[in-house]
Amino acid sequence: MKSHIFTALVEHKPGVLMRVASLFTRRRFNIESISVGRTEDPKIARMTILTKGDEKVLEQIAKQLNKQVNVIKVKDLDVSRSVCRELCIIKVHAPTESQKSRIIQYTDVFRGRVVDVSPETIGVEITGDSEKIDAFIELVKGSGIKVVARTGLTAMERG
Repeated sequence: MKSHIFTALVEHKPGVLMRVASLFTRRRFNIESISVGRTEDPKIARMTILTKGDEKVLEQIAKQLNKQVNVIKVKDLDVSRSVCRELCIIKVHAPTESQKSRIIQYTDVFRGRVVDVSPETIGVEITGDSEKIDAFIELVKGSGIKVVARTGLTAMERG
């Protein structure tokens, strides 16, 4: 099974996300991640859906998405010719100055940003591909992760 990215331009209306998610549920396709946001046109939203399957399953997904009433256009993205990013905010246990300093150094190496500091924790924002985010999480795991919030993948074709 290989990972695959679909983007769909859809009408920006209530219920569209639910109908797309229901399509996956009815067909027993799993959604690894899904992100939705308004485009430059306030009447249109872009969905980015990461899923896994063999060629037959992926072909079925594309066909079923195209049949949806509120779906305007579906694109099957080639990962090698696309820009793919994810956002992650991580709250890490860091009650001492030396622990905070270490987390800040890691954050700098990963080109992240500190977004919150409290007496017991530090909040960090990391953007990039899933592997980069996974690597950062693995690095700070020993400090004690309090919360991880990930957006899921968003992507667009290059050029």
